[in-house]
Parts: sequence; C-alpha cells; structure tokens
Amino acid sequence: MSNDLLPIGRFARLCRLSVKQLRHYGDLGLLAPAWTDPESDYRYYRPGQARDALMIGLLRAMDVPLPVVARVLSGDGGGDLKAARDRIEADIARRQRGLRLLDRVLAEGLPENDVSIVREPARRVFVAREPATPATIPDATALCVGRLLPRMSPEGVLIGLFPLDMEEEFDVRVTVQAANGDDLLPGGAFASARHVGPYEEISLTVHGVLAWFGDYGHTPAGPVREVYLNDPATTPPERLETRVMVRVEDDQ
Repeated sequence: MSNDLLPIGRFARLCRLSVKQLRHYGDLGLLAPAWTDPESDYRYYRPGQARDALMIGLLRAMDVPLPVVARVLSGDGGGDLKAARDRIEADIARRQRGLRLLDRVLAEGLPENDVSIVREPARRVFVAREPATPATIPDATALCVGRLLPRMSPEGVLIGLFPLDMEEEFDVRVTVQAANGDDLLPGGAFASARHVGPYEEISLTVHGVLAWFGDYGHTPAGPVREVYLNDPATTPPERLETRVMVRVEDDQ
C-alpha cells in the first residue's frame, strides 16, 4: 500500500462526503478506491481523487442524475450538464408559478367563478399535438401554437385541450377552427367560466369550474378546453381573457 493513500474516513472528511456515499459511488463505478485491503475490505483513496469526489458531491447536491455525473467525470457530459441545468431552471420556474398561485389562494381563497351552461356545435379544426408532463405544459402548448399559427385565419381562435385526469405523461393538443380542417372538435353542453389574468393562473378557474360540478351534482368529461380570446403578444398578462370549458357528461 502506498504511503500517500488516505483511509476512507479521512478522505470522506476532505471531500465533505459520508463514508456511506463514498462506498455507494465506488460500487457504481463513479469513484473507485485507489486500493482496497483484501483482508478487511477497507478502502483507501489518493488525495488527487478529491477533485472528482468534490465534483460528484456538488452535482448531486444540485440533483444532477448519476448517469450525467458519470459522463461529466469522463469529459463527455457537457451537453448532458446543460440539459440538467435547463431542467433545474424549468423546475424553479414551475415552483415560482406554484408560489404565485398559492399566494393568490391564501389571499382570496378558491375562486367562485360565474359558471354557465353553454351549447357548442361541432367544429372542423386543425390540431397540433405535443407530449407533455404537468411541468412542461406551457412549453408544449407554445410548440403547438407555433405550428398552428401559419394555418390560422385572422378570425381564428385557438383552443387548448388538456386532460381532465393528469397523468405523468400525456398529449397537449391545441386546435384552430378551419372549414377544411382535418379533425372534428365535438360539440355538446359545457360548463363555462371566464378567466381574466395570466395563463399560469388558469388552473384556479379550472378548479372553480370543477367545484361547480361538485356543487350541482353533474359529471365532468374531459378534455378541459381553454379558449384563448386575445393575443398574448399584445395583451398584458393581467388582461388576458380565456374561456374555460368542461363538457357536462350527463346533459343530453
């Protein structure tokens, strides 16, 4: 055994990791000990391994996945690290949206929306679809809108379609009405409420509409429709208007 080797306890203190973490990273092949005593199975590390150990601890503290950490240590993980950074940024943005919603609920409670029953005809539409998770709904919706804008007439209205039951993964759909549309948006009776304010707060109005279903004993049927009534490029967020609609399944 070389004299410059550090026992696992001293190396752990140097790298601000626990002995348990070092053993785990060694077992995964991320940071193999420089030498292991064949009789006691005790592990030793070289001081020069501290830089890798510190990098592992830093990246894991920021929730960077272990496979990405391994590629960073090998020198091939630049793109993966950028993707991990983007995911963290998206998660922070999602949590900030959640905080703003929570502040509004704390201040005002769950909105009591003016809900009415409206009857919608079936419409021919173009549809854009994008896979999403609850955290990526805004990005997926924006991608769908971008694909539909070239097919949208001046009087066209965009309608977002979102599942009533949020799964881990689902499709976001956005439609625009067109006489030559290749899909049919079904009609029927809908519970409808007007939302005024940022798109990120629409979920409050959706919950208000669903609360109406509970109050009056009706059965909701998805998808939730969001009818965007003005242009977010020219309208301040606090003045955006959206019609939230949920089909009444038990209305004939």
